[in-house]
Amino acid sequence: MSKNKYILFFALVLFSLAASAQKAERNYIRKGNRCFKDSTYVKAEVNYRKALDVNHKSSISMYNLGNALSQQKKLNDAMKMYQSASKIEKNKSKLAQIYHNMGVLFLAAKDYENAVKACSLSLLNNPNDEETRYNLALAKKMLKKQPQNKNKNKNKDKNKDKQKQNQKQQKKDQNKNNPPKPQKSNSQMSKQNADQLLNAVMQEEKGTQNKMKNQQSLQGNHLEKNW
Repeated sequence: MSKNKYILFFALVLFSLAASAQKAERNYIRKGNRCFKDSTYVKAEVNYRKALDVNHKSSISMYNLGNALSQQKKLNDAMKMYQSASKIEKNKSKLAQIYHNMGVLFLAAKDYENAVKACSLSLLNNPNDEETRYNLALAKKMLKKQPQNKNKNKNKDKNKDKQKQNQKQQKKDQNKNNPPKPQKSNSQMSKQNADQLLNAVMQEEKGTQNKMKNQQSLQGNHLEKNW
């Protein structure tokens, strides 16, 4: 075989392998999209990851995988996928969708500063997206409120510390003036234990409410659709 024929043969082999890889990547993405449409997000994730194994520079697979992870509330992993896709994607319309979804996740995490940045970048690539414009206005509004909330929380913490110190001092004074009382039997719940149990229940309820708020905030801001 001559040198030219060998080079031609080698080029044909490479072309065939590349075409086969592209076909496999497209098939995995289609399967992932079908699973995503059926709300089987774990299966969608698996297929998008397989597509990325075939082509680790596929912005489509990264973006779609980010959406599948977002629906599973794996927000940190989803953000990494969006950020990776934004570094590769050149199409302005698709970049706008990537940054829009990043803005939605930042809003859900109450990271309003980065939400403003992401929404601004989205509008830079697509100035006509009214939903992103609304999210930007919301993020700016919440960002202005944040310093006030921080100061309020600091004042509350200071007041709590003062109250605790006063309570400790009062207990010390009482112990000095009053002799120790006989302990109650274990079968009766003391007032202190009852208060601790009530506080634990209240904290658990607050945690549940916060989780619901985070889920609602993500659902209230729609993610852009898969590609």
